[in-house]
Parts: sequence; structure tokens; C-alpha cells
Amino acid sequence: MAGSPVELVKEKLDVVELLKGYLTLTPAGRNFKALCPFHREKTPSFMVSPERQSWHCFGCGIGGDIFSFVMRYENIEFGEALRILAEKAGIELRRMNPAEYKVAGLLYELQDAAKVFFRQALERSPHAKAYVAERGLESATIEEFDIGWAPNEQDALSVSLMKSGYSPDDIIRAGLAVKTERGMQLDRFRGRIMFPIENHLGKTVGFTGRILPSRPEPAEGSGNPSTSSGFAVAKYMNSPETPIFNKSKLLYGFSKTKNAIRDAGWALVVEGQMDCVMSFQAGVKNVVATSGTALTLDHLRALRRLTERLVMSFDSDEAGLVAGERAIDLAQAADFDVKVLTFANYKDPGEAAQADPEAFRAAVELARPAAAFYFDRYLPSAPPLAHARDRRFLTALRTVIAKLKGMASAVERSTWFAELAKRTGIEENALHEEAARIEIKETTASNETTTAEPGASVRSITRRELLSERLLAVLFAKGNLDLLSANVVHLAPTYQPVFELLKRGERRADDAAVDEQLNLILLRSELVEDPEIEILKEHLASEYLKDRRRELTTLVRAAEEAGDEAALTAALEELQGMPGT
Repeated sequence: MAGSPVELVKEKLDVVELLKGYLTLTPAGRNFKALCPFHREKTPSFMVSPERQSWHCFGCGIGGDIFSFVMRYENIEFGEALRILAEKAGIELRRMNPAEYKVAGLLYELQDAAKVFFRQALERSPHAKAYVAERGLESATIEEFDIGWAPNEQDALSVSLMKSGYSPDDIIRAGLAVKTERGMQLDRFRGRIMFPIENHLGKTVGFTGRILPSRPEPAEGSGNPSTSSGFAVAKYMNSPETPIFNKSKLLYGFSKTKNAIRDAGWALVVEGQMDCVMSFQAGVKNVVATSGTALTLDHLRALRRLTERLVMSFDSDEAGLVAGERAIDLAQAADFDVKVLTFANYKDPGEAAQADPEAFRAAVELARPAAAFYFDRYLPSAPPLAHARDRRFLTALRTVIAKLKGMASAVERSTWFAELAKRTGIEENALHEEAARIEIKETTASNETTTAEPGASVRSITRRELLSERLLAVLFAKGNLDLLSANVVHLAPTYQPVFELLKRGERRADDAAVDEQLNLILLRSELVEDPEIEILKEHLASEYLKDRRRELTTLVRAAEEAGDEAALTAALEELQGMPGT
């Protein structure tokens, strides 16, 4: 709303002046350009618009305002970005909006109070202490990571927090309790070993609770967390998202291990909290965990400030291997050097670290390149030509080729293609040709960071829309919009009103979606260096024909079902008269 801290900060701070503190900006017409800080590139595709006070990268598709930039660059939440920018703008948040400032502080207080409660509860519970001892956790590790216990009672935490003066609504807002349909307030975590999750500043922002396997605690309360109303059976349970907690942006253990990561020059990335703490206890202190969620770009951005070398180790079951592959692919696409650590005789890294810490440390040092992992996973027997016509072999081969193609280093790719040729008995040239065929099938809209995590402001765009945007940008830059007048229909439908606005010399649109597209075209026009207008027009016409064929095919089916001879004849005539039909 008008007069809010956000709007006042935007009025005080200029996007160009702010970003000059982070990037080297060079003039590009009415705008500025730079190398994108969020993905590797040699040619600038990051554009900043003083007129609109916005930024957008045409390489990775990310864009926004000053708040979104600082949040991504610093890997912080909105509240922290607001405080940083308000200080730069000379705005006192406490006086401006005390309620908003108070909420974040209150949530941090509640998480800290809950952490103390869980730690004390663990000390009082022989049952829970016996379990953590069975899992091999030493007292120093428990203390380092503030591991605790949520009693198997309906409202033990809520009652304790309310006695300390916190309101029931605030406890629910903090994600520590839930309200049932009957209006009862129940603790969210019951009968679980508790792992506090910290942000990069070391503040507790949420929890993960691990249920004890088939070990109800008879003396503590009425009901097991797996059967009480409002709770589903789950091995692990995370805090819900709150204004201070978003698990897809936080790495478990990062605040404690970041110095070790910096010193070692690489990070061990595991899946669960137990994997992380057991690795730490075994002596591999440069470790972080994704807290059971998929690895995200925010995770990688946090790690890149410290290292570009990762060793990944996930659960040894199929689900873990699949999740590991996605993480490897995402990290390699972001130009990380990735190695893989696997344990054939253990279900996860935590179990391996507990069983033999010395062997675990040795195994970490012998982690293999990602390509070797893919070879063993998809082509374990390496049958030269014997299975050349076997569909499963060909599918596996293409999978490995696609994985190799995603590797950052051309030299490294060449080495592994040579190894693949030896392993399969297929000529290296043939393997490179297959890689080229795979690449041709991919859309030019994708780049290093097109895989997006939930909540990321990455654009989803079709090839026709991309071509429409590029062609309009080129024509606008060259002042040749008239070249498209006879073929406006080829543009993606949402870009046709943008063309009309550009023809009239307008730089703003009343419709927000159209205005955003207009903004991107104006920004992209400053990047034009060697436009190939006829080629772009040819590709755009081809995409239009593909879309039109699909539309006509649908019309034919609909007309046949409806018995509409006139519509059927018209659709068939147009379809048959199209080029290439």
C-alpha cells in the first residue's frame, strides 16, 4: 500500500545505483547491462531498466526489483532484505511499521524457546536418550546441533510456551502447533527427535522431527503422534513455511559448517539431518544437508560463495539415486565440479559414517566423478555391440550421453566420451553425432538455470513465444517493425498486442501482463548485436505452422464428432493446403 516501508524504500533507492554496488554495469541505450551473477556467461544478458526500476536476465530467465535481487544475491528472506535496504535508504523500520518488525522477532523468539524446551525434554527422557545413543550420536554432537525431543503429549510445548507469556495464536503462527476442527490446539511435533534448522546467520527458524520407529512412550501421554487426530504417519516432519522459514532455501548445518567448507574448498552434500550430523561427527565437517527436499538453485547459490566443488551422497535406494541424479544435473548445469559418493553396503551416508568413521572419511576422499557414477548406473556390464539393437541398452546409452553433454568442461566431456567409446565398443564419432542429435531436439529457450525450484521467478516460455520476443526486439532495435506487418499472425497471440503498442511508439501498457512483455522486449532490444531477421522470421513461421496444424487437427476431430460438415471441410482444406502437408 502507499506509504508502506517497501514503497518508501523503492522511492529512496535507485535500482541502477544499488546494483552498481554488486555488478559492473555498462550503458546499453536507455538501459544498462552486465554479466549475470546468477549463472555463468561470457556475453552480458543481464539488463537493468532505470525507467521501470527492474532487472531481468535473458540467459536464466530470472528478474524482479531491488528486493528480489538482494534476496537472491545474498540468499536471505524478504524481512532481512527489507531491513538491509531500509538501512541503505535511511528509513527507520521500527517507527515506520512496528507490527511488521515485531512479527519476525517474535517468531525467532518462539523458535528459540521451543529449541530450549526440546533440549530439556531430551535430558528428561531415558527413552529418547536411549534412541539417540543407539543411533551413535555423541553428547558433543547433540550439543553442537541442539538436538532435542518432543514429548509424546498433546500440548506439552504449547502449555510451556503459554506459561512463558506467548499467545496460542502466535504459537500456531510459528508452526509449532495446529488447531483441530474441534478447536483444540495440539503440538505439531510429538514423539519425535527434534533437529533445529538455522538460517545462514545461525538463527533458529524451524524444525525437522524424526519419529521413533515403533517405540511408543507409554509414560508420557495419551496418544501416539502417528495416530492422533490431525497427524499423518510420517518418518520426518518439517515445520510449515512461515515468514522466517522456507526449507527450499535453507541448507541444514550450513551456519555451523560454512567455515569448514571454505577451508576445505569443497562441500559434502547429503540428504537428511542424520546424514549431516553423523558425517560431521565422523570428522567430515564440511557437510550440509538438503533436509529431505530436492536440491535447489538457492542452495547452490549459498554454496557458490564458498566453493564450486561438491561431493554428493544420497540414499542408496532407487528414490535416493533418482533424487541424486537431479541434484547432480542441476549442479553441473550451474558449472559446479561434482563428484559422487556411494555406499553399496549401507542405506545412507549416516549409517556408513556410524558404522566405520575412518572408512567413511577414506571413502569421501575417493569420491568418483559424476560421469563414472552414470557409467556404472546405466552401463554396468558394458556389452560391446552385443546389445546394439537392444532398446534398453540404447535408452541407457542415450541417457549417459545426455548426462555427459551437460558437463561444464569441454575437455572433460571429450575424455568421458572416449571412455564411453571404450566401454561400449561404439566409435567416438558416432557418440558425438548422437549427442548432437539430442542437442538439436532441445529448445533454445533453456539455459544453465532453467530448472526452477518452487517459488522461483523463472519464466515458462514456449519456443514460439521466445522467437516472437526476439524478433520484436530485433525489429524494434533496427526500427524495422514494418517488416513484420504482413506476418503479425505468426507472432504468439500474447505478443500481437505488444507489436501494436511498439508500432504506436508506446512504452507502457494498461494490462500488467502485456506491460511486462513490452518491458522485456525493450530490454532485450539493447542486447541486439548481429540480428538475423530473416532467419528469425523463418523459424517463427515454422512454429506458427506447427501450432496451427495442432489447432486444425483438434478442429477436425471436434467437427467429426459434432457432424459439422462445413467446419470439417474448411478445416481439412486449410490443413491440406499448408506447406509440408
